[in-house]
Amino acid sequence: MLASADCESLLSFLNLEIPTPQATQDADLLRELSFIPGLKELLTVRQVHALEHATVWVLSQNPACYPDTQLLGGMSTQAGFYLSGRVGTSALQQATTEALQRITTGEWSLAIHPECGTNLSVGMLLAAGLASGMLFCLPKGPVEQFLGLGVAGAVAAQFTPDLGRLAQQYVTTAIPFNLAVEGITPTQDALGRPAHFVHLSWVEQT
Repeated sequence: MLASADCESLLSFLNLEIPTPQATQDADLLRELSFIPGLKELLTVRQVHALEHATVWVLSQNPACYPDTQLLGGMSTQAGFYLSGRVGTSALQQATTEALQRITTGEWSLAIHPECGTNLSVGMLLAAGLASGMLFCLPKGPVEQFLGLGVAGAVAAQFTPDLGRLAQQYVTTAIPFNLAVEGITPTQDALGRPAHFVHLSWVEQT
């Protein structure tokens, strides 16, 4: 399995060095490409997604606020993110504020979370692609096809964590330099479980 360092070495070999995030990068991009419909919404959701992950990390580092982060579930929107789970409003407010401060001052890794749905999507796409290739290339006998599916699943499971991390880093999240916390509202998720909505707004860096 490729370790994180191996992935970064591969990126370096391909001349894809991981850049240091710049505080005005999304705002600059938005000014240059403002004619593209939905660009601001896309950039906002990526930043919200990163702050959602960072907030979960902060909660997991403080068991007194939330002892079992495995039960947390999140969903990002343009206006903020939902976080389902039994966590107090004040504790979530403190965690979100701390997460925003830490992730925008150098703790970029808080944007990436191993339980993110991005990893599941990457794993499903990788497994489906490999399985299709195996079924096409191998003999049509049931034993060969079954073994091919097994190999495809094993390879997908091995590479998914690192590929998912890269997908999060470059596609589905961005450092939330342009976000401000407006407030937190207690609510319920679709299954009636306790949840909160963290209201966020887009602000320009000065």
